[in-house]
Amino acid sequence: MAVVLLASNPIHGHVGPILQVGERLAERGHSVTMVTGTRFRERVEAVGARFVPLADAADYDDRRPETYLPDRARYTGVQQAQYDIRTIFVDTIPAQFRAIEAALEEVRPDAVLVDGAFGGVLPVLERRNRPRVVALGVTPLSQGSRQLGPYGMALSPARGTLDRARYAALNVLARRVIFRPTQKAAERAFAACGVRPSGFVMDMSRRFDLFLQTGPQALEYPRPDLSANTRFVGVLPQASADISRPDWWGELDASRPVVHVTQGTIDNQDFGRLVRPTLDALADRDVTVVVSAGGRSVRDLGPLPSNARAAAYLSYDELLPRADVVVTNGGFGGVQAALAAGVPLVVAGGTEDKPEVAARVAWSGAGIDLRTGTPPASAIGGAVDAVLSRPEFRSAARRLAADAARHDALTEIEHHLLASTPA
Repeated sequence: MAVVLLASNPIHGHVGPILQVGERLAERGHSVTMVTGTRFRERVEAVGARFVPLADAADYDDRRPETYLPDRARYTGVQQAQYDIRTIFVDTIPAQFRAIEAALEEVRPDAVLVDGAFGGVLPVLERRNRPRVVALGVTPLSQGSRQLGPYGMALSPARGTLDRARYAALNVLARRVIFRPTQKAAERAFAACGVRPSGFVMDMSRRFDLFLQTGPQALEYPRPDLSANTRFVGVLPQASADISRPDWWGELDASRPVVHVTQGTIDNQDFGRLVRPTLDALADRDVTVVVSAGGRSVRDLGPLPSNARAAAYLSYDELLPRADVVVTNGGFGGVQAALAAGVPLVVAGGTEDKPEVAARVAWSGAGIDLRTGTPPASAIGGAVDAVLSRPEFRSAARRLAADAARHDALTEIEHHLLASTPA
């Protein structure tokens, strides 16, 4: 039996994948402890793991961004992305480090698994006598390359010499100007932990003993200079849940195309950003529009067109095989699930890592990037029409599904995590 310590930022899309691994390990008889935000205590304990809370700035509620991102409205574009990264993932490093350090002392784990953006573990990597530390990439891979522009700018890989030269200049600009406040914040955070930062904070994936990237490898940009510690492990299975079928389920009988639209379970306070425009755009189309309200009441959606059906939650295991296209705001987990089922996408990514997700979908050929988080109904309708009418989108999505099917993500993560003795 191994003793394993898990840690995650208290964000739904980060906690979920780490908890899936924790549940697998607990079922195999390993001793599992998880460090994360207090709102996830019940979920952690439900999978058979011991819960250790984060504290202070690191223990925020991701459902209420106004409480931990109070100045977000002052920024736009890349500057807003940098504010988010700095506030959520960098300024929280000292508090995360205190929690992980105490847990290491108490638990004495054989191995540590963190979500790939949990910076509080980085000071531990500076020590000689420490357990194996593995990270799980639950967002698009943030790792610099001479083929790529700066992360956060949603740029596809360089196509030639001119692109490479332009990206080289942009990367210098990003490090010295755009990301400078974030890098300075990282230096202060690490100093508070008693260590000096090593390298560029946005390239932290290179520093772990192993970095296990989720998703189909064919969705990620090729990098001739990919770090040797990086492995692709495929798509985690959808977490099982006892979700009953709604009474309209029998209407999904393949008599007409099914378009699923979702804003996920966190960024769904304003359905006017994506769900409502999609309903309006497709109201006169010969399709069935299926809405998942992400846990909210379907009454919050307002009046539904005659061709629309909705539920608070839906089982993706059952829905995605019936879907012809998914319209989404770009949550990485939901996008991976759709692609693993071979379903093409229309992506409206506007915040956090979502523009990077959307750009990768478009680059792969498996969907359309609307290049905004608040698209007009006309843009959504045109994109859905294109995806439904052009078979190359479905073909690309099926290619990614075949790529994902080559992996058993949970088995591979468990193997990589427990394969070696502590460093």
